[in-house]
Amino acid sequence: MPSSPSAISVTPLERFGANRQRSPLLLRELSEREFNLFAAASDRREVRDGEVIFRLGELGRSMFIVESGQVRLEFGSSMPDKLIGPREFFGELTLFIGNHTRVANAVATAPTVMHVIEQQAFDVLLDTEPHLLAQFMRRSFAYLVASEQQLIASLKRRNEDLMVTLDSLRQTQTQLNTAQRLVQTDELTSLCNRRGLYTYLDQLERTRLPGTVLGLMLIDIDRFKQINDRCGHLVGDLVLRAIAEEVLNVAAPCDLPCRLGGDEFALLVQVTGVEELAARASQIVSSVRSLRFPAAVNGVDVSVSIGASLCTEANDWAVWYSEADLMLYEIKGQGGNGFRTPAV
Repeated sequence: MPSSPSAISVTPLERFGANRQRSPLLLRELSEREFNLFAAASDRREVRDGEVIFRLGELGRSMFIVESGQVRLEFGSSMPDKLIGPREFFGELTLFIGNHTRVANAVATAPTVMHVIEQQAFDVLLDTEPHLLAQFMRRSFAYLVASEQQLIASLKRRNEDLMVTLDSLRQTQTQLNTAQRLVQTDELTSLCNRRGLYTYLDQLERTRLPGTVLGLMLIDIDRFKQINDRCGHLVGDLVLRAIAEEVLNVAAPCDLPCRLGGDEFALLVQVTGVEELAARASQIVSSVRSLRFPAAVNGVDVSVSIGASLCTEANDWAVWYSEADLMLYEIKGQGGNGFRTPAV
C-alpha cells in the first residue's frame, strides 16, 4: 500500500542539504535570544557618525553591542580594520578578564545605536543564564583565537617580506661594494688605481698608526718601452703583474700599493723614519732583480727605479708626489736599477 504524503521519509542526504541552506550564526553575531538578553541588561546609547567610542590604549570596562549603524575597529599597522554591524558585539574581553587595555580605536562610521554592558550587569547574567552565557563566551573565545591566528599569520608574512627585502638590500649592498671595488682597482694588476688612492687619502686620518710617519715611494720600470717593443704587450703585461706582486709583498696592511698608470707604481707607507723607508725600497729593487721571466724577455733586463721621501702631513698629495718624483728623477739620471731617498 502506497505511503501517504505525510509519511514520506526524508533521507539523511536531503536533511544535510536542508541544513546547508540555513545561514550559520556568525561568530560575532548574537542570536535573537542573546541580543534580547543583553539589551535588557544594558544602557542604550546613541552615537554620531565619526564619534570615537574608545581609543587604543584606554582601560576597558564595558562590552558594546550594535543595534543599528556601524562601528570601525582601527588596529593600526598590526592588522586590517574591522567593521562591526547590527547584532554584533565588541570589547567583550574586559568582561571576561577584568580591566583590559583596548587594542584598537572604536569609531562610529554612521549614526549608531549601541547597548553598553557593564561588568556588574554581565555578572548578574552569568548567574541567571549560565548556559546561554557559556555558549556566548565559547564563541567569543573562538573568534579571539581566530583573530590571533590571523595576526600571527599576517606578522609571519610581513616578517617573510622583510627578510626578502633585507636579502635584496644585502645583495644590492654587495653589488655596490663590488662595483666600488672594481672602480677603484686596476684591472691588470689588481692594485688600487688613482681613484682608489684618492679615496684612501680622504680616509687617511682614521688609518694612521701612532709613532709612524708617512712615506711615499714612486716606482718606475726601467726601459719598459723596450720590453713592449721587443717582446710584445702580452709580455709587458706579465712584467707589470710580476712587479705589482713584489710591491704588494713589501706593503704592510696599513700601507697602500697602487698603479698610477702605465709602468708607474706608488707605495704609500707608514714607517718609523727614513731608514725603514730606504729598507723597504731596497727590498723592492732586490726582489725585482731576482725575477725570472720566460725566454721571450731574454736580452732585456727588468729592473725598477724608486724615488722615496717622507711626507709632511701639513702638505697634500701633490707636494708629496713632487718630492718623491725629484728623488726618482735623480736615480733615473744615474742609470736606474736602484732607489734614492733624502739624506738622513
